[in-house]
Amino acid sequence: MVRLGLLGEKLGHSLSPKIHNLIFRELNIEGDYSLLEVEREKLPFFLSQAKDDLDGMNVTIPYKTAVIPCLSSITKEAAAIGAVNTISFQDGEVKGYNTDYYGFGFLLSYNGIEVKNKTIAVLGAGGAARAVLQYLNDNAAREIFVVSRNPQQAAADLLEMQLTVPLQFCDYEEFAGQRGDVLINCTPVGMFPNVKASPVSREAVANFAAVVDLIYNPVETVVLRYAREEGKLAANGLLMLVAQAVAAEEIWLQRKIEDKIIVKIAEAISGEQQ
Repeated sequence: MVRLGLLGEKLGHSLSPKIHNLIFRELNIEGDYSLLEVEREKLPFFLSQAKDDLDGMNVTIPYKTAVIPCLSSITKEAAAIGAVNTISFQDGEVKGYNTDYYGFGFLLSYNGIEVKNKTIAVLGAGGAARAVLQYLNDNAAREIFVVSRNPQQAAADLLEMQLTVPLQFCDYEEFAGQRGDVLINCTPVGMFPNVKASPVSREAVANFAAVVDLIYNPVETVVLRYAREEGKLAANGLLMLVAQAVAAEEIWLQRKIEDKIIVKIAEAISGEQQ
């Protein structure tokens, strides 16, 4: 029996148990994946005890940074991003990883979206944006526009990542006429239940060749509908969600899992949501 869970503060609508139970079924293994709601002040004690009860866990907001001081070590990707979303308890060590990085890369690759030497716009500057920015940096994006309601604060927060790709910071009004290759929404704007909202206008979307929205509920957000109607390549975040979950399972199980399982699970969940 593999014992796993998702650590967070409020987890009522998480898809993670469904995804991991589907992984267990595909791999024909016995596993249990629980939701682990923990109050912030109890976090260090919980992590000190969890290794006796669990083989590993995922971590979601607001704890992706808060858990780091409680870990034995973290990978270089997690350190560069400044966030951990996966923890393993192996050989007496409590180690942190960031599989969002891999999940985002899988999403781009599967959809044929190239970022090398491209001009990218990233909407938002929070935790999700950090994994995206690190991936874009490591895969040789030409330049990145970070769009935020508070560009000065975004610059202060993100420049500590020491990325080598040129970053430009602007607010949404300044961004309106910007052109580029790939537009990536890392904000929650447009997510259920506020499904009629879009972070940017149709006109802004039309200035990019491809649009990625990390949101997966709904399957097609307003910004992705704009992209589709404008004849642009459009991709939601469901593949990223499943791919990061599979990458976490590879860490916990210490085995490689075929990419086709990622696609199969994403298609099953997408079919249920539509």
